Amino acid sequence: MDDLPLPAGISSRFLDGINGLRMHLLEAGDPRAPCLLLLHGFPELAFSWRKVMLPLAEGGYHVVAPDQRGYGRTTGWNADYDGDLAPFRPFNIVRDAMGLLAALGHDGVEAVIGHDFGSPMAAWCALLRPDLFRRVVLMSAPFGGPPPLQEGAKPRPATPDIHAALAALPRPRKHYQWHYSTREANAEMLHAPQGLHAFLRAYYHAKSADWPDNRPFPLAAWTADELAKLPGYYVMDLSKGMAEQVAPDMPSPASIAANRWLPEAELAVYAAEYARTGFQGGFQWYRCGTSRRFEAEHQLMAGRRIAQPSLFIAGASDWGIRQVPGALERMQREACTDMRGCHLIEGAGHWVQQEQPECTVAHLLDFLSGSGTDSLHR
Repeated sequence: MDDLPLPAGISSRFLDGINGLRMHLLEAGDPRAPCLLLLHGFPELAFSWRKVMLPLAEGGYHVVAPDQRGYGRTTGWNADYDGDLAPFRPFNIVRDAMGLLAALGHDGVEAVIGHDFGSPMAAWCALLRPDLFRRVVLMSAPFGGPPPLQEGAKPRPATPDIHAALAALPRPRKHYQWHYSTREANAEMLHAPQGLHAFLRAYYHAKSADWPDNRPFPLAAWTADELAKLPGYYVMDLSKGMAEQVAPDMPSPASIAANRWLPEAELAVYAAEYARTGFQGGFQWYRCGTSRRFEAEHQLMAGRRIAQPSLFIAGASDWGIRQVPGALERMQREACTDMRGCHLIEGAGHWVQQEQPECTVAHLLDFLSGSGTDSLHR
């Protein structure tokens, strides 16, 4: 594997024996300083944090970003579609984080910071081990709290089959998380007709502030008619895979050449890593949720709130904050009892720490200093 094109001051190394993994991580800052643990999402890597690590380290922190289980250069996981999903469930991802901290010699972190799918994992870290994860930052994916306990209560009322309802729309649709849970999804994206690099370019572009149709607004309910208002990369055309779905959103050569937040050389890192690993490792995370196989385990935390100081950051052009109706409000009202701020950054879509790293760092350092505010910023 080629060396990663990292800014000077960010190092790359491996640690063995981390909950059965050989974990690849990026680091910046003094290892004796308070730790910030950065958890990436999909389809991302530790590399996704490259633009914020040095400024955070200069703020006096040991900044650590691992390739999470199922991703990048971390090994020791099995992404066989018919294999065991249990290692990819949230409680075990938290154990991965705990093992990494122990191997680094940290007795906890100043903050765990998660983006996209890393956001709920950061939330589970905070819920399960508040003694280790003393602050939490959730980015681009609101966390609505653990599921309620059902035993002894009235049976859960029957709800319409959302997937059948989406498929029955005049423009038949399907939800991307359930598409990612299918056996075919990995090959469809890995062997995209336009090529993997071009597919990733279109996918990153479509979910960024560069795509003009990213103007999110609240949805009224989890119904097919409401979900159909989401862009195609969230609620897809029924007959399409993701590579075909985003192909029309491919930016022009001029737009690609002008892109400063994800130039071609940096996109090539993602293309090379996913060409080697495929996407199934990340898809296993989605399957843990769509199968609801581990919901009973999650109900162990029913009623539990994140009591640590918390922060939410997202791009103002990010539909991710609205894809689950009411989740943004529920996070602020119920899931987090000490939320210091909810910042929606202009000029950023879903990839906020890459699209607007300076503003992201400013909010993070303000929060870590204890001077964060309680208001919603746009």
